[in-house]
Amino acid sequence: MSSDEPPPQGPGQGPGPDQAPAEGKAKGKAKRPKRKGWRRLIPTWRMVLGTLIAFVVLCCGLFALGYALVDIPPANSAATAQSNVYLYADGSQIARDGDVNRENVQLAQIPKAVQHAALAAEDRDFYSESAVDPKAMIRAAWNTLRGKGKQSGSTITQQYVKNYYLGQEQTVSRKVKEFFISIKLDREASKDEILTGYLNTSYFGRNAYGIQAAAQAYYGVDVEDLTTAQGAYLAALLNAPSAYDVVAHPENKARAVARWNYVLDGMVTKKWLSASDRQNMTFPVPKEAKGAAGMSGQRGYIVQAVKDYITSNKILDEDTLATGGYRITTTLQKKKQDAFVEAVDDQLMSQLDKKTRDVDKNVRAGGAAIDPATGKVVAMYGGVDYTKQYVNNATRRDYQVGSTFKPFVFTSAVENGSTTQDGRTITPNTIYDGTDKRPVQGWDGGTYAPENEDGVSYGNITVQTATDKSVNSVYSQMAVDVGPAKVKRTAVDLGLPENTPDLTASPSIALGPATASVLDMTEAYATLANHGKHGTYTILASVTKDGEKVDLPARDTRRVVSREAADTTTSMLQSVVDSGTGTAAQAAGRPAAGKTGTAEEDTAAWFAGYTPDLATVVSVMGQDPQSGAHTSLYGAAGLARINGGGFPAQIWAQFTKQALTGTTATDFDLNLESGAEQLPVPTVSTPATESAPASEEPSATEEPPGEPTGEPASPTTESPQSPETPQTDGPDEFQPGDGDGNGVLNDLTSPSDPRSTRAAGR
Repeated sequence: MSSDEPPPQGPGQGPGPDQAPAEGKAKGKAKRPKRKGWRRLIPTWRMVLGTLIAFVVLCCGLFALGYALVDIPPANSAATAQSNVYLYADGSQIARDGDVNRENVQLAQIPKAVQHAALAAEDRDFYSESAVDPKAMIRAAWNTLRGKGKQSGSTITQQYVKNYYLGQEQTVSRKVKEFFISIKLDREASKDEILTGYLNTSYFGRNAYGIQAAAQAYYGVDVEDLTTAQGAYLAALLNAPSAYDVVAHPENKARAVARWNYVLDGMVTKKWLSASDRQNMTFPVPKEAKGAAGMSGQRGYIVQAVKDYITSNKILDEDTLATGGYRITTTLQKKKQDAFVEAVDDQLMSQLDKKTRDVDKNVRAGGAAIDPATGKVVAMYGGVDYTKQYVNNATRRDYQVGSTFKPFVFTSAVENGSTTQDGRTITPNTIYDGTDKRPVQGWDGGTYAPENEDGVSYGNITVQTATDKSVNSVYSQMAVDVGPAKVKRTAVDLGLPENTPDLTASPSIALGPATASVLDMTEAYATLANHGKHGTYTILASVTKDGEKVDLPARDTRRVVSREAADTTTSMLQSVVDSGTGTAAQAAGRPAAGKTGTAEEDTAAWFAGYTPDLATVVSVMGQDPQSGAHTSLYGAAGLARINGGGFPAQIWAQFTKQALTGTTATDFDLNLESGAEQLPVPTVSTPATESAPASEEPSATEEPPGEPTGEPASPTTESPQSPETPQTDGPDEFQPGDGDGNGVLNDLTSPSDPRSTRAAGR
């Protein structure tokens, strides 16, 4: 061994100087053995922790991002769409006019038991839990993956968000939006508001959206009247509306009953229902499903009339009304409405034969009835069927009212203290010249010589007789005596619209060329029945939306003519029913007053009348169903003519009798003008014309002996029967009481053409 070499190390000796640093380094940084084999697949705790932290941070970031980006959107149109519901005065339904069968209600309108049933069925911890339930969502997703069908882990809040803000599509994006909107909504709305929205938007089957529509669809009641058992069944439907309808799917009744029991048991568990009450409940089988009421029959006419009333009176504008959700209770009474339809069917429609008589295809009818004391429209007949005849015959204003206008002339005469041309006060007993085509006196607007019905000349007759027989020459003269402008004013005051077409201040106004509607005329006659006090008619009892009332205009009732003017007119119109052209109205079995009327060329026939309790007007009209043109009623129902004393008076009588069944008949309480008392008068036969055999002439002219009023016999300074004006008779086979002068000309057997002797405005 050389002396240069280091001595060998013995046991226990440390490293040499050159080895010490390397050895120390090795000791300070000992390397872990490398993970080999399967151990490489197991993450270390550091990896797990790091991944978890990263995941939490990512989730928080995504949540924050989603919360920031997703706003609560406007409600979808399907969720806000509602139908307007139209009801009779008793609350029974007339129709709905929207595509979506929904009527929103407030939570206070929904019984607590019904609210609790919905919670027991869908979300028992709704009031205590947050807007979303992650555990339920995970459980539902897991069950769906396991093949147990699509399941929902949504809370009521989430279901409401889906119904109201989003849609029913099953997509990830929709679920994400639903999640964030639910959280935000829970912070901005109360639980009560969310529950209300949920119950108003949920689908219950039978095309019923919302709890109110469901209550009507399944049990025919409003939501306020649901029982606990019924509410539990409706709540059960939320899970599977179509499958659990035991009427539509009786094979599923066992499942439906099981779900119903689940709901009730949940209510007991949550102490919303006592065990004893639960034990006594039986399954409430729903009623048979009915198709949508639609607008057939009278429904469409009523709905359109109500809409027009609402918009024309500026209660709501058209756009607002179209948004839906309004509960509109009318003044119409179902019993009376049904009676009107039945009367038209019995008295008119059953007499038509559209297969063998083309003219019968043109026959239309319209009617309206008003309570004189309240102004409420209690019944309305618009036509045979809204889906077949679109125009409402009760509200249209395109047919002349004919002689139903004449009472307004007399009312105006009494109201204005009018006198004849020679200064005699006009009363029912005043004598006028009833000669056919006699030129009116005192009119500066040119010659006007109206024709009487069928050219009949009556000579000297009282105003009462002229009213009974609807003598045109007398009433045209009376209109001039009063002043046509005053007559027009009285008609408007009684109820006709100011802008009524052809309501002109001329002598012809007395013959009824004005084209007022049936409803207009009913309002005017109701004013006479109400002793001269007028109040605009109303067809609305109430309008609400979401339980809130809409303000309706106050009824303006005021005296428009004196009681004496109205009551004296009523007294005269009683005679028309007792012995004049309106005797068919006696079948009502009530004290009644009325007047017949016929439009020019017999395009419409009218009867306007009233009892102390009910004013009703009926019109039968002719209209070509293809062109819409007015057509004559000659030959309809196989009769020569259709006049006011025929079908219209017969319809009036049957309707009035049925409408007032069960009420006490009362007489008119009348205060008459001085000199209006009825005087006994003999019947004087009118000389026959050359064309009429003496045996067929009528006793048409009634003339009081001498001067019953102590007044001159003529309405002018001339003698009513001067030699230059020979008196003529009526046509062949004219009968007393016929027409307007023709009353019941339905029995005419004359072969002569009735068109030849008709004059405008009878």
